Amino acid sequence: MTEIVGDRPAARGLLDRFGAVPTGAKVFLILSAALLPLAIVAFFATLRTATMADDATRAQMRVSATESARKLAIELIGDMTALRVALNALETDPADAPSCARAQGVFAPQASAGTRFSITDARGRIICGNRLPVDIAPAPANTVTPIVALLHPGRGLTLATASSSGRTRAAVFFPAPVLAETAKPSGVAQPYEARLALDGTTLLLNELPSNGPLERRSSLTMPIGVGDILLMTRVRNLPLTSPVLIALILPIVMWAAAACIGWFVVDRLLIRPLRQLRTSVAHFVPGEEVDLGTMRTLPALEIRDLGETFRAITRTVATHEAGLAEGLVRQTKLTREVHHRVKNNLQVISSLINFHARAARSAEATSAYASIQRRVDALAVVHRNHFAELEENRGLSLRSVLGELASNIRATAPEGAPIGITIDVQPYLANQDVAIAIAFLITEIVELAMTVNPAAQIRISVGPDKDDLRAVLRVNSPALIDDDRMRTLVAERYGRVIEGLSRQLRSKLHYDPLVGAYEISVAITGRD
Repeated sequence: MTEIVGDRPAARGLLDRFGAVPTGAKVFLILSAALLPLAIVAFFATLRTATMADDATRAQMRVSATESARKLAIELIGDMTALRVALNALETDPADAPSCARAQGVFAPQASAGTRFSITDARGRIICGNRLPVDIAPAPANTVTPIVALLHPGRGLTLATASSSGRTRAAVFFPAPVLAETAKPSGVAQPYEARLALDGTTLLLNELPSNGPLERRSSLTMPIGVGDILLMTRVRNLPLTSPVLIALILPIVMWAAAACIGWFVVDRLLIRPLRQLRTSVAHFVPGEEVDLGTMRTLPALEIRDLGETFRAITRTVATHEAGLAEGLVRQTKLTREVHHRVKNNLQVISSLINFHARAARSAEATSAYASIQRRVDALAVVHRNHFAELEENRGLSLRSVLGELASNIRATAPEGAPIGITIDVQPYLANQDVAIAIAFLITEIVELAMTVNPAAQIRISVGPDKDDLRAVLRVNSPALIDDDRMRTLVAERYGRVIEGLSRQLRSKLHYDPLVGAYEISVAITGRD
């Protein structure tokens, strides 16, 4: 079980690698694997047909070689038997003319072809026959082996024997033509090659010329029964003619052609149209209609139908996009109208507060109206800037918002109170909710400083924080330095509001009592 589980990741990896292969290559590999067994079967069937013909040729060659070896053995053993009888008779009586005549009569038919024999006494004198050719050395006769053979390449065969006492010796030379004629089998229709082999030396009896580099031959070797002489026979197999070669190669060619044609058809009818369709889809832009002019010429009807379907989908998407764009334009107009009316309403409220503040009969009422008007102005400032950013909603510019807010605060300050507000704000952007909370927080802190000291000098700055998506808002003034009046105002009126606004900004408000500074980290959307 462990081995099966361990093999699963390897099989899955193999499938993943196969899945990464292009579809055309997959089709080619699958067709090749499916058709290859058929090609192999056809190839080996043709090869088996040629092998059967070779087997028939080898069987016929074995019959002919057996006949040749038998004829050689009969001729050579018969001649050497007659020669040995004459040898034994002449050893007893060197003047035995009839025995010598009988030996000469045995070799007389072959004498014209060059066959020679000689019988010598102990001194080497010829007592019967003729001297062997000068350049042909006789085989060394001995009493251990009845017949001793010696091959002479290109010339012939020498056989030698000795009497039982060893004093008289006999030798005979058979030329190659005589041996070839003797070994020629009866009824042989096809050419053949015959050689005698002995101790690494060969004697060619019948030569078989070569027919070319594609010629194939079968060979057979067998002993003839005389000494250690072997008869080597070779014949031609059926030649590899053009029909045979075509029959052998055709299955492989058909296999390759079938795989290539299958791949070509799939690539032309499926893969290439799908690539073109994929290219059209990849370059599709929402709101536009895909041009499938090239798809109409594709041979695959299903691919053309798929292209038309996609074109219909893009047409529907374009229609919906146009409807959404038109609805967005209407919604933008309505939103601008709503913001315009809210802005006007805030302006009316600010004007009413200002009107009632002028009619107030006490300084406390005038101060209360001014405090309310500053908060309404803070909201109106943010709303005006948000209305200006409707066309490109990147966020509200804190520099513009805080600059306009500082101007409004100076305008609503009590008469005779030379309040000073310095602005140092980097070009940061913030969303509407953060901008409203910042405007209200600055208004509360500035009013706290004005309450402590009507002639307070206040510095408002917005600088970078450790995080790129946050900035540090800092409001500092000598009027905000910790003292009893400051603590009383924070505890009774301003503290709860300031703490609530800091929670809305989702950050902790830091207060430095020695310097008189409030500092808080606020979220930004980017830089202007």
